[in-house]
Amino acid sequence: MDFSHRRQKVIKPIEGELATLYPHDLQMYTTPPVCEISLTEFEQLAVDRLKLLRTIEQISLHGHAKNSEEWKKSVLDEIRKHSDLKYFYKVINSTGAKSKEPDYQARKSDHISHFVLRLAFCRTEELRRWLISRELDLFRLRWLNLSAEGKSEFIRLNNLNYNPISASERVEMSEKSSGLVTSSADYYRVPFTQVLDLVKSRKVFLHYGFAYITNTDIISVLLTVFRSRLSHELSRTARHLPALEVIEEDQDRIFRPLKALPHAYIGEDYSSKKTGDKVPIECIDSLARQSFPLCMRQLHAKLRQDHKLKHHGRLQYALFLKGIGVTLDDILTMWREEWSKSEPEKFEKGGVAYLLRHSYGKEGKRTNYTPQSCMKIITGNVGTGDQHGCPFKHNDVSAIRLTLTQSNVPTADIQETLDLINRGQYHLACTKYFEITHGAPPERFINHPNQYFEESQNVKHGKSNTKKEFTGDKLQPALEKRPSQSEEL
Repeated sequence: MDFSHRRQKVIKPIEGELATLYPHDLQMYTTPPVCEISLTEFEQLAVDRLKLLRTIEQISLHGHAKNSEEWKKSVLDEIRKHSDLKYFYKVINSTGAKSKEPDYQARKSDHISHFVLRLAFCRTEELRRWLISRELDLFRLRWLNLSAEGKSEFIRLNNLNYNPISASERVEMSEKSSGLVTSSADYYRVPFTQVLDLVKSRKVFLHYGFAYITNTDIISVLLTVFRSRLSHELSRTARHLPALEVIEEDQDRIFRPLKALPHAYIGEDYSSKKTGDKVPIECIDSLARQSFPLCMRQLHAKLRQDHKLKHHGRLQYALFLKGIGVTLDDILTMWREEWSKSEPEKFEKGGVAYLLRHSYGKEGKRTNYTPQSCMKIITGNVGTGDQHGCPFKHNDVSAIRLTLTQSNVPTADIQETLDLINRGQYHLACTKYFEITHGAPPERFINHPNQYFEESQNVKHGKSNTKKEFTGDKLQPALEKRPSQSEEL
């Protein structure tokens, strides 16, 4: 992570040095790591930390206050479910400066993974803002778990010089603040610019440019310092990254995955179904009404209506059907029947049948292609007249409003969905759509069409934790999407 043009000798630290490098569970990440790891570990650490940050982001959207016990418990419970995040769980759930070898190893992984994500998320202002917000949430979570001793030790180790005011000053400020500052609690005197969030909420006493904050509010100061440092370092990394990419001999192996990482889908790939989970083709119409996400309901309706799909629509829908358990023979039968009503000669000669066989790994390189994730669908290019894509991003808002209005969805739910769309939170709009159509939210935020289908089926068959009545076939999507074009691929 050193941006000097002279290549440094890489030193692999011995185990005894870890105690010096990582004396505390919580870090400010002021010094880049200088150690030797494999490329596989480099990539895995980045993926694991990204998974952690996205998990925290999703839990935070449930509405719990970020300083609350409910928020902390929800995040820790979710992290505990993932075995690949066990070292993160260790450092997050630790109380400070314990000194056992497993703690040092977990702190080292935490340190390295943070700096790897800096390389991946420094490239644009939008990516930098996202990383800063998520790292602040992670910092807050870890601070909440520290013991009083652990918090004091963190402040000391990082030379933050935040010491409680004296008893005499506390009495003086108690009088001047008309009791807002009490004489029985510890207070810190800090520049008010470091706690603007507390000033805005009128939670502190201000006196001659200083804010008097309690021990529980010191986190606001630490977050301000951490935000400022991280923002500066991300901008610095962005400036030096082009030169680093030129110098690095293995730039393709290292930086190409890093460029793709911010938009990577890191959940289940839904590449195949277990034996016995096959979906009969005669059930597709009813399943589309009950359990398909809006993007796939839209493609299914266009296929039934026009008896054909354009190339990208074919690929998006075929991989989804493959993922839910439709066999190659069944999809060939179904699509051959549809094309026979519009352009029968194109099914074989036009490459439709080949695309299906190729998608199932029976042609070409025989690759087992996985269904497309929400991230891939949302970030893909969609042109005028195309049928694929994410309805919440690529459809006209009026079509979404019409779909919900005609289905007697309450005005408040319609507006909430549209607000999410306007803010660019398409995953959450789809999650809200699931909640509307099923009478309860999914167990996890929607980030994959096949996850939507799976959770819908769990609700239908009573396998979900939700107690609400299944109403998955309540909505009929409006098909007006983009001006149609006469020429089909």
